[in-house]
Amino acid sequence: MNILVAQIFNGLSIGSILLLAALGLAFSFGLMKVINMAYGEFIMVGAYVTYFFQTFLAEPLRGADGQKEGLIFVLSIAAAFVISGALGLLLERFVIRRLYGRPLDTLLATWGIGLILQQAARSYSPRNLPITSPAWLNGRWVPVEGIGFPYARLFIIALAVICVIGVYWYLYHTSNGRRTRAVMQNREMASALGVPTRRVDAYTFALGTGLAGVAGSALTLIGQIGPQLGTGYIVDAFMVVVLGGVGSLPGTVLAAMVIGTLNPLFELGIASAGFDSAFSLGKVAVFLVIIAFLQFRPNGLLALRTRS
Repeated sequence: MNILVAQIFNGLSIGSILLLAALGLAFSFGLMKVINMAYGEFIMVGAYVTYFFQTFLAEPLRGADGQKEGLIFVLSIAAAFVISGALGLLLERFVIRRLYGRPLDTLLATWGIGLILQQAARSYSPRNLPITSPAWLNGRWVPVEGIGFPYARLFIIALAVICVIGVYWYLYHTSNGRRTRAVMQNREMASALGVPTRRVDAYTFALGTGLAGVAGSALTLIGQIGPQLGTGYIVDAFMVVVLGGVGSLPGTVLAAMVIGTLNPLFELGIASAGFDSAFSLGKVAVFLVIIAFLQFRPNGLLALRTRS
């Protein structure tokens, strides 16, 4: 029973990380149909923003215990959102906008920009870098004997919930969000009614890269960071987007939880069967399940209804 509870918690934890990584991609991909191969590098940018805040600003601004205090860490999450979003806005303005309707060119251009960002991080330091997490995120909550939930993982789950609520509020309670939904449902009709679709594209792309930065900040709580931090999440993020239904917020949430829960359960089953490389085989099993599912529902779990 304890093992099952632990695996379910691991699934929620992994699902929340995937959700953070895929949330922005779902809307930039759903709205603009742009395959942003540099998305993983925006996750990396967010992680490095947190690293610089914790390493170079925490102690001068908050004293010797600044890194452990956590205030600068929380501020770094907001800074990661702003800085990654600003970089995404520049990318959309000077590169993506000139390549609309040319998906292969967009794919190659974003891939090249991703390599440039990776090399920039590698020029600073090719090694993985540790980040000191706040003291209140160390340790674990033990509700019953034998079961413990790490505070860092609980924080990531709470951060994912906050991001989902924020995106929902943006989409359904702001004028920019309503314009975004209008363009996603029917770009030509929205444009005919006076919606500035190019501006909506730019804001949505910046929102997506900003959320990638938040995901990067969260990842600093579970390990060291390096130039290829985001590369390991880009395929999983696209799987979440495709399985959930492109542009669908409920679908993205559901898909992230499904993939996050299936992954450790498959790993547990494969390891129990005595196979080596349970981690890799578990990922392969999840991938095969998604492929089989998409044969029956090619639009994903909760496809976005459009008028186009």
